[in-house]
Amino acid sequence: MSDDARTLLVAGTASHVGKSTVAAGLCRRLADAGYDVAPFKAQNMSNNARAVPRASGAGFGEIGVSQYVQARAASVRPTTDHNPVLLKPRGDGESQLVIDGEAETTVAAGRYYDEWWTRAREAVVAAHDRLAADADVVVAEGAGSIAEINLHDRDLANVETARIADADILLTADVERGGVFAAIVGTLDLLPDDLRDRVVGVVITKFRGDRTLLDDGIEAVEARTGVPILAVLPYDDPGLPEEDSVALPARGERRMVGADDGVVPERTVTVAVPRLPRVSNATDLEPLARVPGVRVVYVPLDAEFDRVGPDDRPADAVVLPGTKNTVDDLLAAREAGLGDCLRAVDGPVVGLCGGYQFLGERIEGAAREGTGDRGTVPGLGLLPVATRFSTDKRVEPATWTVEGGGPLAGATGTVEGYEIHAGETRATGAVRTPFAAPDGRTGPELGAARGSVLGTYLHDLFANRVAREAFVEAVYDAAGRERPGATADDVSPYDRAAALVEPIDLDALGLPDRPNV
Repeated sequence: MSDDARTLLVAGTASHVGKSTVAAGLCRRLADAGYDVAPFKAQNMSNNARAVPRASGAGFGEIGVSQYVQARAASVRPTTDHNPVLLKPRGDGESQLVIDGEAETTVAAGRYYDEWWTRAREAVVAAHDRLAADADVVVAEGAGSIAEINLHDRDLANVETARIADADILLTADVERGGVFAAIVGTLDLLPDDLRDRVVGVVITKFRGDRTLLDDGIEAVEARTGVPILAVLPYDDPGLPEEDSVALPARGERRMVGADDGVVPERTVTVAVPRLPRVSNATDLEPLARVPGVRVVYVPLDAEFDRVGPDDRPADAVVLPGTKNTVDDLLAAREAGLGDCLRAVDGPVVGLCGGYQFLGERIEGAAREGTGDRGTVPGLGLLPVATRFSTDKRVEPATWTVEGGGPLAGATGTVEGYEIHAGETRATGAVRTPFAAPDGRTGPELGAARGSVLGTYLHDLFANRVAREAFVEAVYDAAGRERPGATADDVSPYDRAAALVEPIDLDALGLPDRPNV
């Protein structure tokens, strides 16, 4: 690290304005320019997490998916220092509190600020100091809006990060949602004076159309605030995983995710995803949404699957995602009649993590995972397995072998991902065991298949080509349709993110002198 190493805080005027993408793009651009870069987010609230090595070297812990992605973009190994505080919402106003990768407790907001905030801040300071000791630039991502004046005395991800790290601030504002100039001026006006002085510029994101239409507004904002608008970035999706469920439809809505790939409806298949109330790690579905011809459609929990595809065709497959609260979401699914709807689906059915636990015959020790005091809760009954919850939680990267089974009948080889789950699953009847781990674990502890139904604890299953291709082929076979040809795309999402932020002048960001490359 050079003597003038800097932290750049990518803050926002609101949630979902593009902070994660801008931070990832800058991580890649700076790494390509020869800087040693470390991503950082002091406090994250997300149920989309990844298992990474703990900074202490003792085992593995959890961080938010965006910091995992940003570390990959920066070409550094992700560790828990990149996101030292993670809050994972689980319902009833409570969140699981993860500090330095380890789940500490379940807290409501008031208790967190009263009893845990000081401890969390200490972890943030220590993590940032360790990262800054080895980096030329720390690219920190803020959370939500930096202008939440009701939180300025306890805002770890924004205000405290800027002060702890003596950071320069790059403000991002989303033109897509409207009111971008008011959002910029209002945010700058509401910042504490010491933070206002740290703002080096503004980036406007998600613009469509004629760039010159913004010129008068940009000129007026710069004259009013004295802060330069450094770039206007086009509306584009580089293919990075979403950080949280803001991008998903509300519980009662139906929405297709993924770009329109131009495939005619007669050669498409539809994968329906029930929108669980406490859905987690929904990023597991994103690799499927990028496959030409595959439509991933989130549907309300009480929706039937007979009219969700193009021209109101039935769903060709269903994937149950993970959940931060298996028991309460299972109860909601049973009340909505999800089990009967799944049994009526002709194509493959896959459950991932909590979705796998749903598919079994029952959940035991339910009070440890749900918000009530229930002992045993019936499952949906599509797989002959049962899950028992205890105080133990498995958090670790995973590299397994797969030998077909159910919707992965054509898959043979190695799959990589991660496990983040409580509960152990065992067989209650005859079931196929398609996975095996290097430590000797196999069987329903990893996953189970029967007929066209598969459940597994492996997150990122569909990020593996061998599994993704086998599943998509199984869906097309069951639907009796011809699959369109694949579209070649060798550009990584990290490079696409870097290209997206290319208009940002690095020299305007207050960074240290560029290292010799």
